[in-house]
Amino acid sequence: MPSDKARFAAWAALSLAGLLIWDTSGLDLLLAQRVGGPAGFALRDNWLLSQVLHNGTRPVSWALVLALCMGVVWPVGPLARLGFARRVQLPATALLASGVVVALKSLSATSCPWDLADFGGVALHVSHWRGWVATDGGSGHCFPAGHASTGFAFVGGYFALRQQLPHLARVWLAAALTVGFALGAVQQLRGAHFMSHTLWTAWLCWMVAGLSDPLFSRPANGLAVRGAL
Repeated sequence: MPSDKARFAAWAALSLAGLLIWDTSGLDLLLAQRVGGPAGFALRDNWLLSQVLHNGTRPVSWALVLALCMGVVWPVGPLARLGFARRVQLPATALLASGVVVALKSLSATSCPWDLADFGGVALHVSHWRGWVATDGGSGHCFPAGHASTGFAFVGGYFALRQQLPHLARVWLAAALTVGFALGAVQQLRGAHFMSHTLWTAWLCWMVAGLSDPLFSRPANGLAVRGAL
């Protein structure tokens, strides 16, 4: 039976292959053309999408991170059944994954769909891989999808919960993925991102969560020594 590490590596490789296939498929532009055109994106400033499902979700995400941080010291409910290291893992991996996405966005010159000439902007439609070496003529800083990480960043909770609370771990993972893809879809409808931006954010957050998991599962690292403060 394959080990957890082997399964993680296999899923990482398969999903990476799928992402690379998507990148070459041309479906990004095709999907964007379904909701936008030369005049731009009709839903760009839609109140529900922009004010509620974009701006309104950020405070909720930060409130959850704060609650998880407090749960490290004062565990209640299911958190009381986790060791200290696993409680730390919940907010730490969310912050780490979010930080990785933000850092990559700040370095990328890839522009958003609404900046492209195809949709009334000035930028050229080129692969987001080009954004690491040259500008496309737009404002850039649009890859990967930052807003989708509001949900995807919490996938690390699956690794933190899966041993002591396997059912909750699966529910947590499903919720994080559902929120991530839903928020990614919101931004795609507004013209803020392509589907590939959302998919890469999901993959990056999963990789951060999985690769950092061993840091919270070894008693020798000092975090797992104590059950609570």
